[in-house]
Amino acid sequence: MSDSDLTSAPDATPDMKLSPDAQVLGNALLRDYCLHLDPSNTNGASHADEQLRDAMKSFPDPPVRPDSSLQSSPPTKLSVPLQPDPFHDHRKGALSTGSAPQQTILKALASRSPKNGPLPPIAIKGSFSNRESDDRQRPKTALPRPNLSKTLSARLKYPCFFHQWFDDAVNTERVLEEIAAEDDGFSHSRLMQTATSVREISKQLQRRPIRRAVKTIMIVTKARDNSLVPLTRELTEWLLRTPRYNADVGVTVYVDAKLRNSKRFDAPSLVAQNPRFESMLKYWTPDVCWGSPEMFDLVLTLGGDGTVLFTSWLFQRIVPPILSFSLGSLGFLTNFEFTSYKTHLNSIMGDHGMRVNLRMRFTCTIFRSPLNSTLNRSSTTSSSSPNLRTLHTTSPSAAEIIEGEQFEVLNELVIDRGPSPYVSNLELYGDNNLLTVVQADGCIISTPTGSTAYSLSAGGPLTHPSIPGILLTPICPHTLSFRPMVLSDTLLLKICVPRSSRSTAYASFDGKGRVELRRGDYVQVEAGRYP
Repeated sequence: MSDSDLTSAPDATPDMKLSPDAQVLGNALLRDYCLHLDPSNTNGASHADEQLRDAMKSFPDPPVRPDSSLQSSPPTKLSVPLQPDPFHDHRKGALSTGSAPQQTILKALASRSPKNGPLPPIAIKGSFSNRESDDRQRPKTALPRPNLSKTLSARLKYPCFFHQWFDDAVNTERVLEEIAAEDDGFSHSRLMQTATSVREISKQLQRRPIRRAVKTIMIVTKARDNSLVPLTRELTEWLLRTPRYNADVGVTVYVDAKLRNSKRFDAPSLVAQNPRFESMLKYWTPDVCWGSPEMFDLVLTLGGDGTVLFTSWLFQRIVPPILSFSLGSLGFLTNFEFTSYKTHLNSIMGDHGMRVNLRMRFTCTIFRSPLNSTLNRSSTTSSSSPNLRTLHTTSPSAAEIIEGEQFEVLNELVIDRGPSPYVSNLELYGDNNLLTVVQADGCIISTPTGSTAYSLSAGGPLTHPSIPGILLTPICPHTLSFRPMVLSDTLLLKICVPRSSRSTAYASFDGKGRVELRRGDYVQVEAGRYP
């Protein structure tokens, strides 16, 4: 079908005839619109722009009608001249001229002013995208803005020696410089590019292998399991005797201080093999793990998931990389077989390096009410105290609390009713806003890693460890409407025992550190800084 056939179509009015210049203008605008439908297709782009500019010079401005004529005259139906094959080398599967609806093409032609011409391309810097955007066309406002580069760099620099190993994975300084260069603030496209960059950084942290010299290794053996002591000795002897890093001996090994006098471990016979082993075989205690966690380059666990949780409990701040061997009853966190320990360790301390899977932990802080330090236990647990009834508040106040203990948990925080026969009554706040009142035997605040533990037994969802989230699972709720939830890891949770509660509650952190929460106390839960 030719252009003349389209002009004389039944939908077109007889007096509506387009001049050759108008037809050229329509063809050029149509090609330009199709190019916007498929940005990857650039065939004929320059030719279309030349025709568009030449046609605009000769195309007269449309006459301006008065308002009365606009209201009295019926709308005019336009006939759009179409080319049978505008692109000879069209990409397979891309949108073409014929695939665009006619109403969409008419709207696009009507919205383009002939005098303005095509908009110039705008280049926006980005770490992972070079797409064009029109955000720079907006007027800039001279508002004072803090130095984002210094602020973000201070937040991104963790006080952890282990995270500094990822400095070569992605150019963080370049990303911060580009963010600071935006004087007019974050636009929507810029914010989207930054979010994409953050996700890419998270991927690179887990994909990029770490090749560092592992010179100090800590071995954690499952407690009260004498069958694992000979395996601990075997592993220790192999680490001490195998030459590493251009030396004729191995690396420094730390074992549990309880094995110093163990007959099964037999440390004196191990040291007698080489005089230098005496300075290379050392013993760790919980105080050493708390005070100097950066001295360990690698931690080896011999046991099950409980041994891994115990290792996380030892390192309440910085956690070195953990290689867990499956020698226990549960193996959700133990992915390596002890029979292949030589292969795995040779790979880590060789040229291959290691890939680290970062597991999120929760920072749980207990805040005490000042009334609990003045009232005795009997008056605190009494439900008929008039003072406690009058001091009931709807939300915890920062001016009336005292900060207490703090714990880093890998699996979950459990708050239950303890020995009390009454149902727990807990107030749950998210970012200081009341979310719900929990009436149940208790609730479980779990990490994605802990979704396969107590939370799963209570009916909670299974969550992949790489998903950043907070799992809230009730324990035997009073109402069926309270179901397990997955919350954002950016949320600041507070679980408060209201002053009108019948009894107190008890909190445990990864099954340890069980403490009592009295009326007015609450636990604050947030994503930890030390995974």
